[in-house]
Amino acid sequence: MSDENMLEQQIQEMKTLRELTGLNRTGFAKSQGIPLRTVEEWEAGRRKMPDYLLRLLSYKIRMEQSATSQNKNVSIIRDENGKSIVIINDLRFKSRRSIEWNEIERYLKEYIGQCYEIAETSEKVYIGPDFPDEFCHSEDKKNVKGANEKAKANMILAIGELIQIATNKAATEDYDRKHKSRAKYGWYRYDTRFGIPVYNEEGELERYNIYLARMLVRCDADGRSYLYDFVRTKKETSSPPKQ
Repeated sequence: MSDENMLEQQIQEMKTLRELTGLNRTGFAKSQGIPLRTVEEWEAGRRKMPDYLLRLLSYKIRMEQSATSQNKNVSIIRDENGKSIVIINDLRFKSRRSIEWNEIERYLKEYIGQCYEIAETSEKVYIGPDFPDEFCHSEDKKNVKGANEKAKANMILAIGELIQIATNKAATEDYDRKHKSRAKYGWYRYDTRFGIPVYNEEGELERYNIYLARMLVRCDADGRSYLYDFVRTKKETSSPPKQ
C-alpha cells in the first residue's frame, strides 16, 4: 500500500473513531486529552499519526463505545445497502396507551445545551430550550398515532445517535419570517432512521420495525443550528436488520 493510501486510510479511521463518540472535534479532543489543533491536522492529513497511537486510540474508543452501547442498549448499524440505522433496544415506552408526554418533555430538558455532530456533513447541531416543548406538543406530535406515536416516544433514548446518522440535507427559507431571529437563516431538514424491537408472547425477539423520521433544524441568528423537532415519523419496514 502506498504512503498516500495509508494516510487516506488513517484519516478515514480518525473520522470514524470521532463519529463513534458522537462528539465534535473540540469535544473529541478534550475527551481524549489531545490538542484540538493536532486532531484537526490528523483529520486533514497535514500530519501523520503514529500507527501505534492510532491502534491504541482505536482500541480505547471502541471498548468505551461497546460498554456504552451495552449500558444504553443503543447502537448504530448498517443495513444491506450500507445505510445507517439507530437500533433502540431498551424501550422506555412499551405500550401505546401509557405514553406521558409531559414526562418525556422533562426527560428531554436534560439534553439542553448539548452539541452533536452530523457524521455526513460535520455540521454541529445544538439542543436549545425550545426542543423539548416542540417535540412533545407540536402539531406533528398531535397527528402521530398508534405505533408511530410509540416509536416517536422511544426516540428520546437516542437523540445524539439520530443526529449523528442524519443524511439527505435539504435547505429552505423561513417563509413569512414566522420564527424571526430563531430561524433567521432558514431551516435544514435531514432524514434519519431507527429501529425498535418487536417481541412475541414468550418475550423473544421477532423482528425490528424500522422507522424513518425527518429531522428539522433551525438556523438561528446567533449562527448556530438548533434541533427543533423530529417529524413525519413512520414505519419503513418490518424486516429485522442484520447486526
